[in-house]
Amino acid sequence: MTVRLYDSRAADVVDLVPLVDGHVSMYVCGPTVQSSPHIGHLRSALVYDIWRRWLTHRGYHVTLVRNVTDIDDKVLDLAAGTDEPWWARAYRVELEFSAGYAALGILPPTYEPRATASIPQMQDIIARLIERGHAYPAADDSGDVYFDTGSWASYGDLTRQRREDMVEAADADPRGKRDARDFALWKGAKAGEPSTASWDSPWGAGRPGWHIECSAMSRRYLGPAFDIHGGGLDLRFPHHENELAQSTAAGDPFATYWLHNGLVTVGGQKMSKSLGNSIFAADFLGSASPVVVRYFLGAAHYRSTIDHHEGSLGEAEAALDRIAGFLGRAVSRLEGVSLADAPGVPDAFAAAMDDDLSVPQALAVLHETVRAGNAALDADDAEALGTAYHQVAAMVEVLGIDPRASHWSGAGQDASAAPLAALVERLVQERSDARASRDFTTADRVRDDLAAAGITIEDTSSGTRWSIA
Repeated sequence: MTVRLYDSRAADVVDLVPLVDGHVSMYVCGPTVQSSPHIGHLRSALVYDIWRRWLTHRGYHVTLVRNVTDIDDKVLDLAAGTDEPWWARAYRVELEFSAGYAALGILPPTYEPRATASIPQMQDIIARLIERGHAYPAADDSGDVYFDTGSWASYGDLTRQRREDMVEAADADPRGKRDARDFALWKGAKAGEPSTASWDSPWGAGRPGWHIECSAMSRRYLGPAFDIHGGGLDLRFPHHENELAQSTAAGDPFATYWLHNGLVTVGGQKMSKSLGNSIFAADFLGSASPVVVRYFLGAAHYRSTIDHHEGSLGEAEAALDRIAGFLGRAVSRLEGVSLADAPGVPDAFAAAMDDDLSVPQALAVLHETVRAGNAALDADDAEALGTAYHQVAAMVEVLGIDPRASHWSGAGQDASAAPLAALVERLVQERSDARASRDFTTADRVRDDLAAAGITIEDTSSGTRWSIA
């Protein structure tokens, strides 16, 4: 068993060889809690949840750190002029992100640090960079400190860019920069900014730049070297490029592998405020069952772009209905049947997941197994049915899309599903009894009543099966 992953830095699919045998350490760039989450944020968190679940299934102990950027220019700007302090706004928005993650069944990270809790660690890295000649305090007494991109020959390695071709860094006021491409490590306090957004430092009161936050938090919770750094494709430059530069220039090995997930578009267009096409997480989760949203956002390969269009959630719901229908019918048929060892995921499923988390191919195996299981139902082959049932159950468990999981009832799924199933099963049995006694009038009435309620019934050699039309 070898798990392979696409390392953005190497621009190739490589074998995962953890620094510590049997353990995988992951740092994922979490949200900047400035405003409500959209579906792209959900997709990114879900990608690394699936990675974590698969690595755990493969026997690794996984430590996952996902940070919260709770101090940032935009956080301050959006809170300015309101009655809500910036830190209160940041926490309120953080709760919106947490609610969206929980609704999708995304497992909580091992650690979820906030940037404001690691200020001393950020200052320590900045001091080391200055000592090594890779950073400089601004000469204008502003309190700003910048990373000297010209001092680090490897700057641009992650995105394979030459420094002379790079755009100017727009992350800070360029008032004290030696070069426009240098980026901020520490931002001196400015007039009009709240005093609560300022910390003392050797260079003057101020707050950290965005990039130094992740370098400090990853180091604090995972150490100077760790296995995987993940995040959205839009973070490769400048954020991840700058993280890599400042951490390695400070003397840390940093991340071995870099994973980047694709973005979400709407009708073929990138989501943006100017186009007014952003789909917020709360609205999206309200438009379908959370398990359907999870299936939709997780079905594509994690590095590909997902396009949301009219009917895309309907396709995901239909796919899940086929899975749920099979599992429900199989359980009824297998009641009282003893099987040999319950099989786990099929080899073809495991091979797909090992190959850079190829979920589309894994889902193909899942649906093919559902078809084989339905065929076994029709043939009344209990042994083949049992194998298919256990394999399907194992696959949906790994992917986090088991439609029977109690989580979905608590996450907004219709909690009446179990009582509904019991009622339908009773009516189906009533119809079967009527047919057995040749009371076809009653049997037809029950069938018509079920059809009027949107319930389709199918008579097979192994009994009557039903599904929601």
